[in-house]
Amino acid sequence: MWMGERMAGAVQLAREESAEAEVGVATIGGGEAAVLTRGEDRFLPVYGPGGVAWTPKAGDTVLVIKGGSGREERCIAGALARQETDGLEPGELRLYSGGASLTLRNDGTVEIYGQLMINGFPYVPCMC
Repeated sequence: MWMGERMAGAVQLAREESAEAEVGVATIGGGEAAVLTRGEDRFLPVYGPGGVAWTPKAGDTVLVIKGGSGREERCIAGALARQETDGLEPGELRLYSGGASLTLRNDGTVEIYGQLMINGFPYVPCMC
């Protein structure tokens, strides 16, 4: 009985070791973050879509991708979006950070939440 349990455990460990991606929690945020999966990996580079600059914050659930010949190289590919996708239709896009967001709707509408700054100054509509 104990031999079967040990073998099952070894097979499960081999499956986990061969995974090419896993979900973890960022323990240190920033451009070279730390993530806790089965252990903590530090100084992981962060990748995102072209033209979008993003860094995880501590506590974010992130996707860690393994690469290299022995899958020893790891990077953060993105974070789990929960409430941030509420109200989005397929094909729509939302950029968000804290209390600010910019939503591009399929009908051409652009929704901006937060304080709009232009060249470092708050936007004030012209009352012409």
